[in-house]
Amino acid sequence: MSYQNLKSKELLQIKTLGELRAAGYQSKSIKQELRANLIEKIKAKEVVFPGIWGYEETVIPEVERAILSMHHINLLGLRGQAKTRIARLMVNLLDEYIPVVEGSELNDDPLQPLSRFAHDLINERGDSTPIAWLHRNDRYTEKLATPDVSVADLVGDVDPIKAATLKLPYSDERTIHFGLIPRSHRCIFVINELPDLQARIQVSLFNILQEGDIQIRGFKLRLPLDIQFVFTANPEDYTNRGSIVTPLKDRIDSQIVTHYPKSIEIGKKITQQEAIVKTEQKGMIKTNDLIADLIEQIAIEARESEYVDAKSGVSARLTISAYENLLSAAERRVLINSEKDTYIRIADLYGVIASICGKVELVYEGEVEGPVIVAQSLIGKAIRNQFLNYFPNPEKAKKDRKRVNPYKKITDWFGDGNVMEILSDLPNRDYENRLRTIDGLDDLVDQSHSRLSKQEKLFMMEFALHGLAEHSMIGKKSLDTGLQFKDLLGSMLGSSQGFEEEEDDE
Repeated sequence: MSYQNLKSKELLQIKTLGELRAAGYQSKSIKQELRANLIEKIKAKEVVFPGIWGYEETVIPEVERAILSMHHINLLGLRGQAKTRIARLMVNLLDEYIPVVEGSELNDDPLQPLSRFAHDLINERGDSTPIAWLHRNDRYTEKLATPDVSVADLVGDVDPIKAATLKLPYSDERTIHFGLIPRSHRCIFVINELPDLQARIQVSLFNILQEGDIQIRGFKLRLPLDIQFVFTANPEDYTNRGSIVTPLKDRIDSQIVTHYPKSIEIGKKITQQEAIVKTEQKGMIKTNDLIADLIEQIAIEARESEYVDAKSGVSARLTISAYENLLSAAERRVLINSEKDTYIRIADLYGVIASICGKVELVYEGEVEGPVIVAQSLIGKAIRNQFLNYFPNPEKAKKDRKRVNPYKKITDWFGDGNVMEILSDLPNRDYENRLRTIDGLDDLVDQSHSRLSKQEKLFMMEFALHGLAEHSMIGKKSLDTGLQFKDLLGSMLGSSQGFEEEEDDE
């Protein structure tokens, strides 16, 4: 049986160089390995990068073309665009096991030894040279580029302690302590945030990328390294963090631009896949598609907001954290009220503000407004936009004299001086009673959405209330414990009166 047809268990039984040769093993580069396995997966119609959504027609084909071309790759895009995840998934395109000279720190190929150690061992032991097997999961190295990264970290340096221990002169190459890159021979090596790497450190990568060799402290040492490089970077115009030096960029064969989800549906897939939903929450909290759409809409509004720095981007981590906080807001309400379960509420959206504030970088105007106010505004805009997908446009309803305005009863109820407070931690029964108190709210939902369950109807009633406030049909005021809804004119007069009182006090 040829080497290619051997199963993993049979491969692991090969213990010496002689046995490896007898099995018909032939060396191949890591890029040839990635290319061959990608071809097999494409032919078999397998998903090459599972769990990556929204890139099926854009980024993934570009990555596959780069692998087929045996290129080094730079993934360029804003934060939270799955750049590192794509790099990590490339491990699945490696052979399950490869043979290495046992004890070698450079993963030496037994038929193409690289290090002095491997050469000496093979010269001494010949076909009885011991062989070890390296699993593909151990063939991935990742380094975050930080200002303190040195050439010694990446490439290597002379180790005086090693020289003293082995009683060797500094001129002996065995005194070298190899860095991360040589130790990643026959592996995938990823450098995240490449622009953050100092320019002089980037220069040290030139030879490695082009000629595949390294130079350490003037040693006449040529190591033809076999490495698949993958770099990730934010666009170079992002703040003042640095850039990729032009000669290095020129040596990276394929630069692939990533992007954010292009639709709410794709965004939901990513969020539902990544969000950690606790076991207790699954049985305790019922949700719906609309609340998931609202979470994704918040991210869309943030990416388009004048208050949020577009160069920084809005990571997919925002929606993931927000969804987790949303469920926790509902869970906390259940625990406070000693209830068994609950249905998600629009009020729970305001429990995700903490997730938004830490995930967006504000421009100057936003900083003046304050992160919490900006977060509340993003939630409001998300509700406003989604409202039009479920209820008639309030502006058109006011102008259409041929039909009865479906919102008139509701606005009239507030116009009569009624005020409604929807608090975040209301028990289920009080929540229902307060919503049903508002004239016309029940009828509005029945007209637009029949056949809803009781809980779904209450949710849509609350959603309609928030939507009307965002469309300036009624007033809304934030409280420490929730939200207050009242007549829009009364709300405006109340605000101006408070302002006048402050001036009088002065």
